[in-house]
Amino acid sequence: MNTLDTAYSALSDPTRRAILARLALGEASVGELRAPFAISAPAISRHLKVLEDAALIARTRKGQTLVCRLNPAGLKTAREWLDHYAAFWNASFDRLNTYLKEKP
Repeated sequence: MNTLDTAYSALSDPTRRAILARLALGEASVGELRAPFAISAPAISRHLKVLEDAALIARTRKGQTLVCRLNPAGLKTAREWLDHYAAFWNASFDRLNTYLKEKP
């Protein structure tokens, strides 16, 4: 699966999006990330693995604690893909606006 597919696949799950939203506030332990969800430790680990495989997060050990942090570079491919289409639509709307202003 290519990077774009992997990123959007990871982002398709609401739990993973909530994890990313939490990590946007700062790094957190796996336990802290699991706390708001009624899911098992293995389930949160699977979610984190998907996010890590998509390069959206990085996990490191601090002593005996596994800490996760957001990897903003991982969103670059997804953002670039969206930016391409945003530019297209903005140009289209600009042309439509010009046309409507010129129309009697």
